[in-house]
Amino acid sequence: MWMRTKVALAWLGLVGCAALALPAAAAGSTDPAKAAAVDDSLFHPWMFPPPQRSPSAYFSNLQDGAQVESPFVARFGLSMRGVVPAGHKVGLAGHHHLLLNQELPLDFTKPLPFTANYIHFGKGQMETVLDLPPGVYTLRLVLADQGHIPYFVYSKPLKLTVTQRKPGVAPADVVGLPRVEMLGVADGALQQPPFRLVFHASGFNIAPVAAQLPDTHYFRLVLNRPGAKPEVLSFKSGQTEAWLNPPKGAYTAQLELVRNATSPEAVVARTQPTAFTVGP
Repeated sequence: MWMRTKVALAWLGLVGCAALALPAAAAGSTDPAKAAAVDDSLFHPWMFPPPQRSPSAYFSNLQDGAQVESPFVARFGLSMRGVVPAGHKVGLAGHHHLLLNQELPLDFTKPLPFTANYIHFGKGQMETVLDLPPGVYTLRLVLADQGHIPYFVYSKPLKLTVTQRKPGVAPADVVGLPRVEMLGVADGALQQPPFRLVFHASGFNIAPVAAQLPDTHYFRLVLNRPGAKPEVLSFKSGQTEAWLNPPKGAYTAQLELVRNATSPEAVVARTQPTAFTVGP
């Protein structure tokens, strides 16, 4: 019970995730089961507070100093916050912005401008295709609210070099088919807890369930172990990663993407099962 309370308090205090997902009816409910059902991942005993203790954004597929050929995909990661499309307020959730050769804004109380150096992703996207001429570039992510006013949630600057530009390549050919992916654990791996799982959706938009927006989705993680019932963690606040501290043993994990604003719930994509062991 203490671990459950500890994890819940850490998320409530540092992330504000409960505020992200709880509709008015559930937020005012005195029934813990109903509140947990809205976003049960917050209260699951295997959830672990992120070690950095403060929200941040990052690129999940690019490293500082990388050399790439254009066009290329930039994937967005987010710690301790949720994703919600622009124009919608759900707690402290926000949407991504890509700053291209641009410093952080000097005034965090003003909306981010719409220019070639500030690229907005107001639908709840988790990636984009960049088609840049050869050269050296600095990329940075910034999370902003429903009115494009930035939070103090951003990535470290990432410098990369575009070595060449391939003509005639369509963005769809670079991205590939719509799908979900789970990063941070490989099939057959030995994981030392706590560990992070990073969720990614290509061709889909993310939003908290509370927003009730069509054409948006949330992640659900299903963990199976021999002789036990499945552990289902629903990330209904628009979260795109999780830190886990499960008991030692063998597991099979599968990430699902669930469509919002539908009844009954519909899974639109899922990963292949990934087998791993929590050790030592």
